[in-house]
Amino acid sequence: MPGLLSCLTEVVGTGSQPTPIQALSLQHLLETEYDPHKKWKEYLLASETGSGKSIAYFLPLLQSLKVSELSGNVHRKNTHPLNPRALILAPTHELARQLSGFAKDLIHEIKLRILCASQANVDNKMSLGGGSAAQMKGKLDAALFSNHSQDLQVRPGGRFPVDVVVGTPMKLLELIKGRGWERRIGNETPKAQEDSTEEGEEKEDEEFQRKPRRGRDLGVVPTGTLGAAPEMGLANVEWVIVDEADVLFDPDFQETTRLLLSEVSAARGSPVPYYPDDFNFKTESVEPKPISYPYNLILCSATIPSALGNYLETHHPSHTRLASPTVHHLPKKLQTEYVGWTGTNKNADIEKRIRKVWAEDSITRSGKLSKILVFCNKNIKVQLLSQHLEGKGIKTVAIDGTAETRRRGSNHHLDGFLKDKSEEKVTTKEEGAGDPSETPHVMITTSLLSRGLDFSPQIKHVFIVDEPRNMIDFIHRAGRSGRAGEKGKVVVFGKLEGRGSSRAVDLRKRVGALAA
Repeated sequence: MPGLLSCLTEVVGTGSQPTPIQALSLQHLLETEYDPHKKWKEYLLASETGSGKSIAYFLPLLQSLKVSELSGNVHRKNTHPLNPRALILAPTHELARQLSGFAKDLIHEIKLRILCASQANVDNKMSLGGGSAAQMKGKLDAALFSNHSQDLQVRPGGRFPVDVVVGTPMKLLELIKGRGWERRIGNETPKAQEDSTEEGEEKEDEEFQRKPRRGRDLGVVPTGTLGAAPEMGLANVEWVIVDEADVLFDPDFQETTRLLLSEVSAARGSPVPYYPDDFNFKTESVEPKPISYPYNLILCSATIPSALGNYLETHHPSHTRLASPTVHHLPKKLQTEYVGWTGTNKNADIEKRIRKVWAEDSITRSGKLSKILVFCNKNIKVQLLSQHLEGKGIKTVAIDGTAETRRRGSNHHLDGFLKDKSEEKVTTKEEGAGDPSETPHVMITTSLLSRGLDFSPQIKHVFIVDEPRNMIDFIHRAGRSGRAGEKGKVVVFGKLEGRGSSRAVDLRKRVGALAA
């Protein structure tokens, strides 16, 4: 559509060419006319990090929603305050907020309404329940068209035409079932499972938490029995996008994702029973069966791990897989460097390598300092490294699952690191001073922020200071640099010589295969 094309041109520029995954998506998913009898689509979009997968699914989604709206054949069922036509699922609040902001850059002219539901701090809620009709409309417009994500709580009595809602599966289930619904679970999860959080994932973070609310009794929770009344209806949903599907269909998280998909099906009048694959209902084993959802289901991922592949082959054997030729490979312009520990003080080695990066910047970047992203495996390592660097005069931003700054309902705790047009001018001006003690140029985090987020081009270096749990984790961490054809470098720390170096040698071989 001309309006969508105009906004896209503003975002990517006039001379841009689609990446392979974008070309595949436009070829197979893009609709130019509305067909009320169309067959629902099931696709997997798989491509390396930084290849523009968000554009690959946003363009077909937004075009379809607007074309069908203009056709006059869309009949909305206003059963709840919010009645979206599409849902976008993301594993973290940060990614949900960024996706929402990016989508709003594409809809200025076609005037769809996109709402980000991901805000963790309930004290900062925006309510539409009070004031005149004009005042409530102004609040809604601010939430739908502003790039500042807000958590919307709509009180009964109003009906607002929201087209797309973006959020984590748990947040969307809360809007569907009412706040506190998960506390109704009957059986406790074994403590061994609850404590099985892997390194790099945080127990206190909503979307990275093993709690009974992810257990097998989720489906029997009475809707709206606790807390606030349900705020979102699903009867109008025509599209569900699952971003970072390798996370949301991981064995530890897929129950929540699949429960949400089942809720959409039931609301649309075509219930799809949901049972975990290994769940014995009474005395009979429930055999996994192919699933046909009554809406378009698009999964998007930078990797296709065995869990995701097995799930799709079992439940969606007729899905279409669109994969770029370089999926499971590192970006072409991302270089890899290996740094060995010199002794027991690893924090000092990391500090030394940071200062080396900035010394090189003084020669090659006119004194402007690169932003550096550092990945650790544990919360305690994030905090200890941050304390060390701060003590040496290097200002840092330390983000883990327990960080209070993540609870404030926006991505301001990532200012200067995420790619955001409103912050680029400020960042550039600050960097001109060339003083790392004044502005944070180092962010330290866990795998929490390794999934899907589009970081600023100023991040030329990614440091991996703890051995990743697997190569999929490595791909996601390293892929925060070298995005969209930009140059980047991933620096991998480890014991390179002597006793105990075999693991680092093995990792180097596996990384070499990813770059081949």
